Amino acid sequence: MREATRFFSETGFAGNTRELSRRLGITQPLLYRYFSSKQALLERVYREVLLGRWDPTWETLLEDRSRPLRARLIEFYRRYTALTFRPEWIRLYMYAGLAGTGFNRRYIDLLEKLLLRRICIELRAELGLPDERRKPVSPAEMELVWDLHGGIFYYYVRKYIYRSRVHEDVGGLIEHAVDSLLLGAPRVVGRLVGDRGKGAKK
Repeated sequence: MREATRFFSETGFAGNTRELSRRLGITQPLLYRYFSSKQALLERVYREVLLGRWDPTWETLLEDRSRPLRARLIEFYRRYTALTFRPEWIRLYMYAGLAGTGFNRRYIDLLEKLLLRRICIELRAELGLPDERRKPVSPAEMELVWDLHGGIFYYYVRKYIYRSRVHEDVGGLIEHAVDSLLLGAPRVVGRLVGDRGKGAKK
């Protein structure tokens, strides 16, 4: 699996199993004794690499209201990026999207359901706005949180895909991104929810 991960992160999902077998030093028929098809192998790579680094404690961290939301978000993104946004992960994720495998859609669904929606809910709680039982999280609220998540993700795309020069202080980058969200949240989230709450400004 380690070699398959390296192989597909270099060649994309169009890479053929004959070449992978040569790199492994085995025959192609032997490879198919373990995986019934190339798609089965790719599914295993998806589970091991894209899903295998998922940490359920992220959800608990985001919901811990004994701590300020800023501290929770900063710690979450430091932990999340350390485990997920590594070179092979980023490259496989991008190749999966280009290949139309459906892996990205499945991962995004999980990300939105378990993490980004939680951030929306915690933003409301921070601002004294109605909870999700009274008013469901709107697509516009999700897009606001996607701005935060996507900005951090794109830093790693620039670093590992485009090989651009990037500022190496990742901790500082995360703090700035979180602060930008929280400073604008009282005005923007209150307007999106339709309730000014305790921290909203005119």
